[in-house]
Amino acid sequence: MLDVAVIASPAAAEASLDPIRSRILAALAEPGSAAMLAARLGLPRQKVNYHLKELERHELVELVEERRKGNVTERVYGATAASYVISPGALAAVSPDPDRAPDRLSARWLLALGSRLIQEVGTLLSGSARAGKPVATFGMDARVRFASAADRAAFAEELTQAVTALVSRYHDEQAAGGREHRLVVGLHPIPGPQPETPAEQEDPR
Repeated sequence: MLDVAVIASPAAAEASLDPIRSRILAALAEPGSAAMLAARLGLPRQKVNYHLKELERHELVELVEERRKGNVTERVYGATAASYVISPGALAAVSPDPDRAPDRLSARWLLALGSRLIQEVGTLLSGSARAGKPVATFGMDARVRFASAADRAAFAEELTQAVTALVSRYHDEQAAGGREHRLVVGLHPIPGPQPETPAEQEDPR
């Protein structure tokens, strides 16, 4: 089972977003048969069987083993990944395009950059799986607490200068056999706790 799989097919994305199928995918983090899933989820076995076939058709679940029980063969399935990300490429013509309106200070442009990152890395992962080779990537994740908006602006300026200097130092347009890599740097506030809905709030009585 993969840690994360990227769903690039529109049909597979649609299948994964079905509420019952998403519950089945979550339940299949631990392999099970249709009968076991029906008991876990409180659903009719026939309905579970139907959704399992659809998920298998889109390679979101896979057959793990077959068990003989008398004259019956029990098929045990497992999810192909622990979690899934839907590639913006599944949206085809309406997927975000960061080249359309580049703006370093736009939250929507940052979102478009992230969307392209998912799409490109997802494509690389699919190719690497077929070739049996790992993808050479590098990632960083850090938190920084600014005392003021001025400090945040100063940080962004210094970061821009540092990254620009590194890119200028290592980028070689004429390198024979060289391969281009994409560098994405983003900075955004971390969302705070979401307000409770009326149904989630405690009864004060």
